[in-house]
Amino acid sequence: MTVAHILGFPRIGARRELKTAVEAHWKGSLPAASLQQAAADLRARHWAQQRAAGLDYVTVGDFAFYDHLHNATALFSAAPDRFGFGERIGLADYFAMARGTPQQPALAMKKWFDTNYHYLVPEIGAQTRPRLNRDWLLPEVHEALALGHPVKVVLPGPLTWLWLADAEPGFDKLSLLSLLLNAYFALLAELRQLGVAWVQIDEPILSLDLPAAWLAVYPTVYRELAGAGAPLLLASYFGAVDAHAGWLKDLPIAGLHLDLVRAPQQLDAFLDGWPQDKILSLGVVDGRNPWRTDLVAVLGRLNRAHTALGERLWVSASCSLLHVPVDLAQERKLAPELRRWLAFAVQKLDEIGLLKRALDHGPDAVWKALDEASRAVESRRSAASSCVPAVRARVAALTEADACRESPFGQRIQAQRQALKLPPLPTTTIGSFPQTAEIRAARAAFKAGTLDEAGYRSAMEAEIAHAVRQQEALGLDVLVHGEAERNDMVEYFGEQLAGYAFTEFGWVQSYGSRCVKPPIIHGDVWRPQPMTVAWSRYAQSLTDKPMKGMLSGPLTMLFWSFVRDDLPKREVALQLALALRDEVCDLEAAGIQVIQIDEPTIREGLPLKRADWPAYLDWAVQAFRITASGVRAETQIHTHMCYSEFNDILPAIAALDADVITIETSRARMKLLDAFGDFQYPNDIGPGVYDIHSPRIPAREEMHDLLQRALAVVPAERLWVNPDCGLKTRSWPEVEAALSQMVAAARELRAALPGAA
Repeated sequence: MTVAHILGFPRIGARRELKTAVEAHWKGSLPAASLQQAAADLRARHWAQQRAAGLDYVTVGDFAFYDHLHNATALFSAAPDRFGFGERIGLADYFAMARGTPQQPALAMKKWFDTNYHYLVPEIGAQTRPRLNRDWLLPEVHEALALGHPVKVVLPGPLTWLWLADAEPGFDKLSLLSLLLNAYFALLAELRQLGVAWVQIDEPILSLDLPAAWLAVYPTVYRELAGAGAPLLLASYFGAVDAHAGWLKDLPIAGLHLDLVRAPQQLDAFLDGWPQDKILSLGVVDGRNPWRTDLVAVLGRLNRAHTALGERLWVSASCSLLHVPVDLAQERKLAPELRRWLAFAVQKLDEIGLLKRALDHGPDAVWKALDEASRAVESRRSAASSCVPAVRARVAALTEADACRESPFGQRIQAQRQALKLPPLPTTTIGSFPQTAEIRAARAAFKAGTLDEAGYRSAMEAEIAHAVRQQEALGLDVLVHGEAERNDMVEYFGEQLAGYAFTEFGWVQSYGSRCVKPPIIHGDVWRPQPMTVAWSRYAQSLTDKPMKGMLSGPLTMLFWSFVRDDLPKREVALQLALALRDEVCDLEAAGIQVIQIDEPTIREGLPLKRADWPAYLDWAVQAFRITASGVRAETQIHTHMCYSEFNDILPAIAALDADVITIETSRARMKLLDAFGDFQYPNDIGPGVYDIHSPRIPAREEMHDLLQRALAVVPAERLWVNPDCGLKTRSWPEVEAALSQMVAAARELRAALPGAA
């Protein structure tokens, strides 16, 4: 019989129960024991759903209070010495590393491959001594076994954990491998003794262009781990690994998982000569997008594998389902036709179960479900919104001139300095201010119909006025309106663009307790009317200081949405660029002299294989430049990027030709800025000096030190001062305290510059 399983399930709960519990714990209103019980209740519910859908194993180890890589750091007692923890990392220690302490900044945060999910970066060095911490994972295994479930445990692979870690200067990461494998071996041996049926070890770095030295150690690593006796399923995803098919077949593992959604072409390389004693798990249901699976087409591709493998065939999703919302059954306001096109995590469990039954008992056993899936897929393909001739024609008419400013940066910046009259080291923020309870209440009342449009606008204008007054009192140089009216930096714009759809409960985890509700791009995208102009015009009327207009860029709108899979991403990006270009031009016409186009996702969209980078970067840069290039030289274009590595794509970042770029640098203490200095980045830059993802408020001296480090790399005339990111998740007291310190540090350095009065 075919085996059905998943690589992982969303941990947040259908109504974000985990977020509620974690944040209550952080506030001190929920004891640790109650938080652990809430987590156990969620796990039990999710395991029951997996079994109800016909899956053969429940997956244990995919749950995390923050992220699964951070769980591995706790599981193997690999906390950095700077936190001063003992040998066993507890829950409070786990959160301290994630959120920082008054004495220590939090661990750095990065994007998980090419997704919008984040992980906390392990810190390793000569002092790191991995060892098994039985307070983590094992209690969850006992829970699942006690409930009578057949268990498959999932772990981040040792080489993936090491590869993604941040090593101290001069430290060879692979020198830690022996100690780390000892800890893994101890865990695997214990899992075998508990009766765990399978252990899934995730090695997604196999989809990257790994150095030869790293590839060479895989046989040694898995020979050693196989000695623990637990059956090992090595899982790769997010890309093709067929280049490694030869040695992967020879690894002493019991099975291998392949992502056939991202890389369907790789199956042939593995079916040819697949060992008789190993299973092959095929990820054929998309774990990254909420579109319903074309089950008939998938079965057609699976039949050959089923003939070749028989009972050694497993079916699954392409990757963990944590990247999609939890349950479509909650969505009562979606148009029925659109709802018919979708499948969230719970529905994807059912799709996997259906595929298993069709393979084992024949398509006739589930013909009604297969027919309905086919009809839904065809309905989406033929929908009128999927192709709007005017939108397609405008994209087709684009020329090189549409992606060029009217003058080069050297000329533009002089015109901007004369127009804006800013001091050296100008201070600003990234855009958002706290989303207070009052803002959320007004928005909820407006959506519920208990507050009319005039009342809502009045409430938002009061919040904007408050934000402007606070910024003026703090002494900031370039202000923002605070984005009180925005629920989310993508959802807000998507709600006003044709071609988008929205859910009520389509939340996915971004990091920790931070959840986002990505909109769904189901058709061609265009802008029916201005989206931000009235709010920005009102904010500018309240102050004589420059007011930034704030937009999410075309790449961010693309990659932070669930994008259609029936049109190349390049085409969708250009549609978005043209819609946003119209907004930029309207902001300028309304008197807004500074316009920020946020693009934190440019590296997120980067293909995992370097050979595919140039084509992507060409259209990504083109989309941004089309968005930004319709304005005069005097209008200053900013962009913002955060929590990504830019070192290897700096030529593309420079090619965006933004007048000012702001980046996250505080957690890494300006380390990222070194790359910009080595590259001799030509335009203005604002490296963040305040980590907004932590409640920790840095001292003025700390920000002063960071700015001095920045001045060693960036000339004073091109340096801006700002936080790492937007401030919507922080409270006003935190914001006021941190920004007052930031402004004070900037003024101190400004006064010390040569020629200062």
